[in-house]
Amino acid sequence: MTDRRLLLLFVRNPELGKVKTRLATTIGPEKALEVYLHLLQHTRHVTQCLPVDKRVYYTDRVAENDLWPEAEYQKRLQAEGDLGHKMEAAFAAAFAEGYTSVVIIGSDCLQLTQEIVQQAFDKLQARDVVMGPAEDGGYYLLGMKKLYPAFFRNKQWSTAEVFPATLQDIEHLHLTCALLPCLSDVDYVEDLGTDFGLNFSL
Repeated sequence: MTDRRLLLLFVRNPELGKVKTRLATTIGPEKALEVYLHLLQHTRHVTQCLPVDKRVYYTDRVAENDLWPEAEYQKRLQAEGDLGHKMEAAFAAAFAEGYTSVVIIGSDCLQLTQEIVQQAFDKLQARDVVMGPAEDGGYYLLGMKKLYPAFFRNKQWSTAEVFPATLQDIEHLHLTCALLPCLSDVDYVEDLGTDFGLNFSL
């Protein structure tokens, strides 16, 4: 059977006051928006040359003529509900359309590289699940070859419990899992680092 690969990208519509809200409490909403736009550009740079289908899921509305060219990225609107429900719906749609390897990422990880995402798809050839743990206890990447609804239910999203709870689901379901390098999301000013390339006067 031919391996049909799809990369799901979950993004927020880049609007003032609606992105990187935790970061905004320190640097203000204008700078937080600037950071988020930088993160979106980084995510596009990481993903645009990957030899897989790509689908961007927006929070509020599907945007045209934006950072994600329609020739390279399919565009959809995220489902209603919490993050788990949104992700489950996106994975379910992908598998219903015949994709056999599906990986999801967000747009908050400046350390993410094209090589890591490619590695995720490659590792899925020999494993049921692939995960990229984040230093805050969540994950920046999740991939699978069929839908496992338990991964998306009964989770305390945006807490340090998400990654270990998902590992527990994997164990209970007797699945094989490959882990990627642990990376850091950008949620607080300390996460920006000196190499972020933006000038903040705090």
